[in-house]
Amino acid sequence: MSTAVPPPVIVLVRPQLGENIGKAARAMLNFGLTELRLVAPRDGWPNPDAGPAAAGADIVLAEAQVFDILAEAVADCTTIYATTVRKRGVMKPVLTPEAAARAVHADAGRSAYIFGAERSGLDTDDVALAHNIVTVPINPKFASLNLAQAVILLAYEWSKHAPGEADGGVALASPPTVPLDPIAPHAELEELIQHLVRDLDASGYFVPPERTEATLRTLRTALTKTGWSHNDIRMMHGIITSLGRKPRAR
Repeated sequence: MSTAVPPPVIVLVRPQLGENIGKAARAMLNFGLTELRLVAPRDGWPNPDAGPAAAGADIVLAEAQVFDILAEAVADCTTIYATTVRKRGVMKPVLTPEAAARAVHADAGRSAYIFGAERSGLDTDDVALAHNIVTVPINPKFASLNLAQAVILLAYEWSKHAPGEADGGVALASPPTVPLDPIAPHAELEELIQHLVRDLDASGYFVPPERTEATLRTLRTALTKTGWSHNDIRMMHGIITSLGRKPRAR
């Protein structure tokens, strides 16, 4: 068994809304992170608005720790990553979320991702305490991420190389894929086309008559673009047949 690197701690510095704390907790648990630390939450803790927003990530909220200052919240961490869109006048190495995740996995100690308040982000003193800055490449004309979005970006990048259950981590899995039905033989599609053409002809659709050949070509081109399965074709036969019937009395 390989030695598991401790997962990063998520630290929210002066978060304002309980709802945003809950959404951040949800984002964490989506990707296997459970250790949340709060620094001077504006509305105190616990916050009744956090639970509904967490959508079931109760374990994260229940075990969240509260600190008065950032230095106390990261006292046991060896590497601290400040998430910010600007360097804020502090000269630190600047990493992408992907590069930061690789560094976290390579560090045997405890790492922390710190996030600032919703309106103002991290202040200069917060960033000065960190070892690295993490900046998300983003549209410079709209460089606005909400708190949960920022958390989920870093949590996702970390999760891509997270240890599995055998190594003491969390088993992450993509939703199960459902195989598509096999494409029907062309003969079945041809029968459907002929069925549709007969009913269209009977309804007087091909007007003017001299455009019939071009219209049929367009119709065939449209229908052969789709990978019809046997069940798709059966359903379409039923629809065409139903459209040709007189409405039932109600």
